[in-house]
Amino acid sequence: MKAQDLIGKTIAFAGSGGLDSCTITRWLTDIGVNVVCFTADLGQPDEEDIEAVRQRMLQAGAVDFVLLPARDAIAQVGVDIIQAQACYEGRYWNTTGIARCVLAKAMILEMKKRSLTIFSHGATGRGNDQVRFQLITNMLAPEFEVYAPWRDEEFLARFPGRSEMIDFCQEKGLAVSATKDKPYSTDANLLGLTHESGMLEELTTPAHFVKPIMGCYPVDAPDETIEFTVRFENGIPVAINGNSVGLVEAFLQTNALGGKYGLGIGTHLVENRFVGIKSRGVYESPGVELLGTCYAYLLQLILDRRAREFYDQLSLLIAKQIYQGYWFDLATKMALQAIKCTAELATGTIKVAIYKGTISFLAATDVAHSLYSEENASMEGVGSYNHADSEGLLRVFGVSARVLATSGQVKLSE
Repeated sequence: MKAQDLIGKTIAFAGSGGLDSCTITRWLTDIGVNVVCFTADLGQPDEEDIEAVRQRMLQAGAVDFVLLPARDAIAQVGVDIIQAQACYEGRYWNTTGIARCVLAKAMILEMKKRSLTIFSHGATGRGNDQVRFQLITNMLAPEFEVYAPWRDEEFLARFPGRSEMIDFCQEKGLAVSATKDKPYSTDANLLGLTHESGMLEELTTPAHFVKPIMGCYPVDAPDETIEFTVRFENGIPVAINGNSVGLVEAFLQTNALGGKYGLGIGTHLVENRFVGIKSRGVYESPGVELLGTCYAYLLQLILDRRAREFYDQLSLLIAKQIYQGYWFDLATKMALQAIKCTAELATGTIKVAIYKGTISFLAATDVAHSLYSEENASMEGVGSYNHADSEGLLRVFGVSARVLATSGQVKLSE
């Protein structure tokens, strides 16, 4: 779609109140488009007053502002990510990718109530978000149209870069915090922060160039070790340090604690975007890192060899599905159903020690479905396991091993 096609029409625009959102809203309003701004409350730690977003967007010309309550939804998918250990190409917990899924779904549901059928967003033509918004809308509301200003030649001619957008907002008297020398951009939600672009595009800029929002770097963390305990029941964190918690509170508490001790702060990744180019991101996700690591310790106790191998394949698949915007498709649903089988067994209490950005295992208790047996694993003369019983097993394995040698496939070399 092009802007000229929208004149006189009402569109739903996903706006955050930042430079791009204000610029796009004002520009569209000036040419005669009615813009209804949708913003989701995703527990953004960098937005002290989310109502201020309403004022900025209305000032930019939006005819209405809709605040979508989405904290519970983002916390729920956060647990899904932890249960699947869905990290993309390293230790990126897909915090921004999954937030787009939550935002788009909530927005589409509200759009249907308001009989709005044009979904608009400010994602650029180089990134992943344009793909996510497009695919999610196509899957959940195929009758909707999507308008992306960053793919509109008229918009690109008017705003080739951030400098022109900043000048435009200043001319229009719009209160945006962006400056021409801003060193990088940030995207935030309850699960974590994504920092990219600007100075971070230069690989000579260290990850520590980013000023943390959710905590501090390990070097600046307290010089002390603390213990942390989390109780999982059917894969869900239900108690922290002995106190019952809901999902949102679980992330709030672990974000605060993990951030204070430098967990998951400043994760650097040069990743493969879905559009085919590499990008550099610096991430913060202290709560997910803490809960996710504890959950990983629990998984070690309940998955046997075959289940573990299958689980790891599912984990990689789900991580890629989230990153590429396929959270709602059949493949993801199938994989999540399989992951649910492991979550149903994931009940137990994990205790860890936290020190300057590190997490160390201390204890696992009350793990109802644990496969670990101290007697069977012991090197002492306890239990019913007889070392001599391995003789028959190794004779069987030895048959194929010898065939590799006699067939010439394996040779001893100097």
